[in-house]
Amino acid sequence: MTASNEPPQADHLSRAEIRKDSLQDAADAVAGTVGEVATIVAKAVQDVVGAVGGLATELFAIRDSARKAAQEHEDADEEPTAP
Repeated sequence: MTASNEPPQADHLSRAEIRKDSLQDAADAVAGTVGEVATIVAKAVQDVVGAVGGLATELFAIRDSARKAAQEHEDADEEPTAP
């Protein structure tokens, strides 16, 4: 047997394999980013809906208070005054 002075050969990747790996990595990065953005948007929508719901609750309370005050005012106007 004779010893070889040649270095061991590394695996050789074809251009097609390199392109496939690059596209796969790019697609993975895009999918991850889209997922992150979707999560951010979903949380923002949830926050907006919560804020609008809170505003609606306050508006209903204000409306009810105004109706009660108006009714009390009408009732006070209808009470007979002492002679």
